[in-house]
Amino acid sequence: MVRYFRDLKVLFLIFEPRFSNSTCEMLTQSERMMVLVIIFVLFIASLSRSMGLHDNYAKLLLKIFEFCQKKIEKAQRRREEDSETEEEIVHSNNSVISREILSPDASEGGDIQENEGQKEFHLDDVYDFIKKGVEAVIEDEVTMRFAAEELPAWNLLTRTNRNYQYISFGVTLTWGVGFFLRYVILLPLRLTITVIGVLWLLMFTFVVGSIPDCRFKRYLYWYGSILCFRIFSCACSAIVTYHNRENRAVNGGICVANHTSPIDVVILANDNNYALVGQSHGGFLGLLQRGLGRATSHIWFERSEAKDRELVQRRLREHVQDKTKLPILIFPEGTCINNTSVMMFKKGSFEVGGIIYPVAIKYDARFSDAFWDSSKQSYMQYLGMMLSSWALFCDVWYLPPMTQRSDEDAAAFAKRVKAEIAKKGGLVDLM
Repeated sequence: MVRYFRDLKVLFLIFEPRFSNSTCEMLTQSERMMVLVIIFVLFIASLSRSMGLHDNYAKLLLKIFEFCQKKIEKAQRRREEDSETEEEIVHSNNSVISREILSPDASEGGDIQENEGQKEFHLDDVYDFIKKGVEAVIEDEVTMRFAAEELPAWNLLTRTNRNYQYISFGVTLTWGVGFFLRYVILLPLRLTITVIGVLWLLMFTFVVGSIPDCRFKRYLYWYGSILCFRIFSCACSAIVTYHNRENRAVNGGICVANHTSPIDVVILANDNNYALVGQSHGGFLGLLQRGLGRATSHIWFERSEAKDRELVQRRLREHVQDKTKLPILIFPEGTCINNTSVMMFKKGSFEVGGIIYPVAIKYDARFSDAFWDSSKQSYMQYLGMMLSSWALFCDVWYLPPMTQRSDEDAAAFAKRVKAEIAKKGGLVDLM
């Protein structure tokens, strides 16, 4: 109880408006408009209606990307043609010079042949070979999966591996308009919706957590949780397509999915309720974990503690045996991958028993980079990146339930489930 009010107090202190009376009067009209827009967006989020705008928005963005890509390719061809013209001029000049210089007297012929037979060794001749060798070692098949996915075409976001280059006035103007739209219009709106979602999560979990365990509590948590995660998905403009929803996990089951970022939880919790299993975090993620933990039986643990791993195994078995509890959501990879492949599944979650409900999650990298590189970014930095992206387009495939065969152990079962998820999501199955 004390920790709950402390978390709530911190949020109010962070987002407390600090305006003078005159400023508040000037912003009254804009605040009213903002509130109306937020109420409308939350209404759409609660009903999960797209109103046909999502497809049109995606088509418009793709047309803009295609226009800019054509401009970039045209400018690149022009530069290549200019460089080829310059090379032809240099070669022609060199031929004239060589004819003048390489017309020696007959008495110097022997010296020229002797000099041609001599070769000088330069240390920098091997640099290219060393560079290629080091790149082959560093950029192996596994290491590449922990870096942001490279796009074949620029999506007008500043978060690329290339520095800014002037292409044309049209491309620069388009990028400027997109920058204004994302950072001046969308980012403040999305940030406001995120704060509303966090406050709603803390309040509704406090209310649900104070109710004794009963059917009404589970009913209340179901709809409160769905609404909460739909608000979060609305904050990052998530447009999710769910396939084969009849295969969703049910109580007493274990849902396993490939892992790209903590937003995977938001995507899946839009369509179903889960008991989460994951590492304990601090900061903003820790705030959300403590809030969720008040209302239902989630499992948080420390990777470094051997006792925690044993406790998790025991609690997972108890959870699966209780058919009144929510299905468990686990990411067996244990880390975030850049959504191009599926890495080895840890066998711990497949030793519990019960029915496994595989789920494949695939994001469209053309509109946003959903991968969280926790070694380089804090979660708040990652959240800011997502809130300033175009949108979060995602496909979710619910695969048929799977059970362990009598002739396979937990490791073989995990490998078989991983292969099915990779195949359905169009991901690389790393052995």
